Amino acid sequence: MRSTRRRTWALLAAAAVVTGLLAPVAVSAANRAGSRTAPLAPEPEPSGSECRTSVEGSRVIAYCHNPYPTTDLVRLHTECARWWDVDADGGAVAVQPGRTVKLEDRCWKEVGSAWISHSVG
Repeated sequence: MRSTRRRTWALLAAAAVVTGLLAPVAVSAANRAGSRTAPLAPEPEPSGSECRTSVEGSRVIAYCHNPYPTTDLVRLHTECARWWDVDADGGAVAVQPGRTVKLEDRCWKEVGSAWISHSVG
């Protein structure tokens, strides 16, 4: 009788150990299977104008076209190369859907850099 009880307890202990080791694997597999069926977050709608900026001497010209259905506010920022030349941040211009706007600025001498900032509204 004793050997049967020992064998039973040994089998129960082994089963408990195997269950304890396999439980995290089963939970992980269930989480992965559940994540496949969960809906993904919607992709944000594309927005913002596509701008092309050119510098010729001391003048900056930018053309911004908005192919998306939301209005985009664009601003031209100009940094002049000379320390005494005034840098400029242009006013915001609304680019309606399907429209193109022209932005211009200049420095007294050379242009150091120019860029466009966007604010979708």
